[in-house]
Amino acid sequence: MTGSRPWYTVLYVQVIIAILIGIAVGYVFPETGKALKPLGDGFIQLIKMMIAPVIFCTVVHGIASMSDLKKVGRVGVKTLAYFEVVSTLALVIGLLVGEIVRPGSGFNIDPATLDPKAVSSYVTRAKEEGIVAHLFGIIPDTFFGALARGDLLQVLLVSILSGFAISRMGELGERITNAIEIAAKMFFRIIHIIVRAAPIGAFGAMAFTIGAYGLGSLWNLAQLIATFYLTALLFVLIVLGTIAHFAGFSILRFIAYIKDELLIVLGTSSSETVLPQMMEKMERLGASRSVVGLVIPTGYSFNLDGTNIYMTLASLFLAQATNTHLTLGQELGLLLIAMITSKGASGVTGAGFVTLAATLAIVPDIPIQSLAILVGIDKFMSECRALTNLVGNGVATVVISRWENELDTAKLHQVMAHPIKVGEEMEPRPA
Repeated sequence: MTGSRPWYTVLYVQVIIAILIGIAVGYVFPETGKALKPLGDGFIQLIKMMIAPVIFCTVVHGIASMSDLKKVGRVGVKTLAYFEVVSTLALVIGLLVGEIVRPGSGFNIDPATLDPKAVSSYVTRAKEEGIVAHLFGIIPDTFFGALARGDLLQVLLVSILSGFAISRMGELGERITNAIEIAAKMFFRIIHIIVRAAPIGAFGAMAFTIGAYGLGSLWNLAQLIATFYLTALLFVLIVLGTIAHFAGFSILRFIAYIKDELLIVLGTSSSETVLPQMMEKMERLGASRSVVGLVIPTGYSFNLDGTNIYMTLASLFLAQATNTHLTLGQELGLLLIAMITSKGASGVTGAGFVTLAATLAIVPDIPIQSLAILVGIDKFMSECRALTNLVGNGVATVVISRWENELDTAKLHQVMAHPIKVGEEMEPRPA
């Protein structure tokens, strides 16, 4: 039993200790902290190598097992509609908080004094990742190329096509579906092995962050950081909490249920590091496998609530810091542009900053070189973005499962009352 295990063997305790040690090492020995970056990068790569096969097996098995293929389209429409409403609400909240709190007032920064080279790489990436290029980027060069690169939307596309094809193959399709289910069990076993290295990855990533950027950079822009973290927290507790309440569960219990994943994200600043575990945990919470397989991967590109709050809040901060006056029309234009550019930002570290650069590249009113103000603190901001994104996608999965009448509510309350630790050996949930 978990209760009889020594406290130091529990995964989330190990991750907390690793994060604290990483902060201490990065602060006291900054050069050593910077040198520990490969530990965090290595863990992220280990997880990312498993994302494509896990998504492929889960989505294909879910679709191929459906007797009513119209359900796939119905779930897809409901998912995108939910994502659009909630993510737009996140953008609006970021805009309102930025206008009310005005965290950039008083900086009086002259954009001409900023070094444009500090953000040139982000601006270049933003221009390369335009809207049309992003839409065409959903289509992979080859079927296996999508799996090899691990692009979430590309993997989702080939998975959906494969699932539909297999569902129409009769008895042979059933045998293929069974083989895919067995492969999925193997991949999740590998995930259970890799996740034990989470404390090492969190230690290396946190030591690098503090060593490279220092705690001093936090104080320079403390008001913006505090405003963003508080806004994200209120969004989770009030907005997502209200949605969770009407869906029949407590947001606080839900957060406690995914605390292992939240701590891993806190250490690595990337929500992608826990994507496979989140899919498994949502199934164990009572959500159907087919809904989980469609909602979670899609949410990583279309339902990034934390990133959306950051985009509008940071945009207003930069306008205020450079004394750039924005009319109501310009702010609404910023909101509309952000609604488009925010779609397709992935859960990897730094994606939110690139998306912000893409937004400012389209909106000429705010000097794009002002992004240099945020370079030093973006690593700290990305942690909050990733945490908020993760909670938002988890809530969406439960809600849409309930809409489809495929949520085991008895299991939902039972599991939340007695959560399963990720570190324990678990048999994958049966189909």
